[in-house]
Amino acid sequence: MKKLLFQLDTDPLPSAFDTVVGYDGGADHVIPYGNVAPDNVEAIVDGTIFTRSPKEKKNTAIFIGGSDLAAGERLLEVVQKRFFTEFRVSVMLDSNGSNTTAAAAVALLCQARPVTDKRVVVLAGTGPVGQRAALFLTREGARVVLTSRNLARAEQACALLDTRYGAEVTPTQVSDDQSMDAALDNAQIVFAAGAAGVQLLGETRWQQHPTIEMLADVNATPPLGIEGIKMNDKGAERHGKVTFGAIGLGALKLRLHRTCVATLFTDQNQLFDAESIYAVAKSLLK
Repeated sequence: MKKLLFQLDTDPLPSAFDTVVGYDGGADHVIPYGNVAPDNVEAIVDGTIFTRSPKEKKNTAIFIGGSDLAAGERLLEVVQKRFFTEFRVSVMLDSNGSNTTAAAAVALLCQARPVTDKRVVVLAGTGPVGQRAALFLTREGARVVLTSRNLARAEQACALLDTRYGAEVTPTQVSDDQSMDAALDNAQIVFAAGAAGVQLLGETRWQQHPTIEMLADVNATPPLGIEGIKMNDKGAERHGKVTFGAIGLGALKLRLHRTCVATLFTDQNQLFDAESIYAVAKSLLK
């Protein structure tokens, strides 16, 4: 029986990246839908749960993606509410690649050095990857600061993390060199989660910083988010600090994404959300 992966994307055009990784993860067919929302997803879900016998339902799965993390989370809630008794299939949520990217990055940071009780600054952290990284780091016992050029946006993101996950993250505005220096004061780890092609931190600002131990940057588009890091860095030492670049993190991210997709087809009850994906990332490094 064919393994079918229904790719539900909240954007108008379904992600080509997610389609490719769906096939690489073991799906025989990936069926992409765009503009999927809570008010039009129920018929698609019904098609996945009413067409195969209970023993065959493991061969059908749902992947939820798109650039809007909040929209993806709302979609996941509606999909799960449509399930009942044995009428369900496995589901994975990875809007904007946020769960797999952040999980891979944080898992590698934790493998390199302990992060418990370390002060971590997530630069430009209001986006999907930054929010997820902040969540995973708090779960590891780090003291996390999330920055934005707009304090209200940082406060909103931190409030969402607290409400949904009970994660305590401190919002901070960084809009100039002075506020950047204040944010980095006594920080041991810097995680750059900004938009592609936007430099957030210059090399001179971190190379001689007295407390910074590790830096990670998820941006692979020049100029990189942290100047002086190479995109292929995977635990490289630069200026006495451990560094990770986007490509260095990407190998684990792709392996994680493929592993989760493959596991969707082991039974009909799999659910890969933020924290379960992070657990898989940690297991892959053991």
